[in-house]
Amino acid sequence: MRVIAGSCRGRPLRAPAGSATRPTGDRVREAVFDVLGSLTDLEGAAVVDLFAGSGALGIEALSRGAARAVFVERRPDALAAIRSNLAALGLEGRARVVRADALGWVAAPRGTPPGPFDLAFCDPPYDFEAWEALLGPLPAALAVLESSREPDPPPGWEVVRRKRYGGTLVTVVRRPRGVAAGVESPSSS
Repeated sequence: MRVIAGSCRGRPLRAPAGSATRPTGDRVREAVFDVLGSLTDLEGAAVVDLFAGSGALGIEALSRGAARAVFVERRPDALAAIRSNLAALGLEGRARVVRADALGWVAAPRGTPPGPFDLAFCDPPYDFEAWEALLGPLPAALAVLESSREPDPPPGWEVVRRKRYGGTLVTVVRRPRGVAAGVESPSSS
């Protein structure tokens, strides 16, 4: 696994040992960022990587110009991999690593999770079905969802793109401007 593009291009990334983490492969990550390139400008963006695993998605965004990223993960081995990757790439100053359950962190009272975010990466375990609980309060303008089957985004989100890469279904959703809990893209302010 490596960083695909940007300032850290070609640099290796460490993944937690074992099968509990399913890092997004290079090919899928490259395709995701190609799609994002047509939808948003990552330069100066605020990003959150939920169920972060190795942190590959958030790190890729930082490498491509995102100003800051928050990595939310609950497993200690994954947190260690994220911190190790950030340190090896010199990105610690633009990142915050949070040990928390992603659903609980997103649902926390406002002011607890920083936000709003321009972009959220949501790569939960493939058996995850709580999309409404995750996306409903998510303070983001655009989200990339990885799953094995088609997620059903709640009201306030519209599907922009959906594409299958082997066993991974990538769905990109966005909030129409001014919709939801007052969430608007921070870079549009």
